[in-house]
Amino acid sequence: MNRAWLMVVAGGVLETGWATSMKLSDGFSSILWTVVTGVLLVGSVLLLNRGLKGGLPMGVCYSVWVGIGALGSIVMGMLLFGEYLNALGWVFFAMVVAGVIGLNLVDGEPEDSGGAR
Repeated sequence: MNRAWLMVVAGGVLETGWATSMKLSDGFSSILWTVVTGVLLVGSVLLLNRGLKGGLPMGVCYSVWVGIGALGSIVMGMLLFGEYLNALGWVFFAMVVAGVIGLNLVDGEPEDSGGAR
């Protein structure tokens, strides 16, 4: 995994953190958790930006970043807040995991059609 992808993965982890801290802020009524949310949110977006500046394709990069944040938020909701998924929810969870892995495997290079344009 190259440095640009590491930035995107780290940004996805911070996205999970800011979503969790936003829940802990209780509607932004807790100043501490509100500040933590803001710091993690800015850090997450900056890391996404670093991945994009590293030459990653925008659509794939953003999709992986969001996927990591979404999956992490589901896991944190289960661990910290007693949230759960039903059987169909687990199917869709697995689909997101498969999509994130699949997009990470795509090289983003267009196939050569053999003709000049």
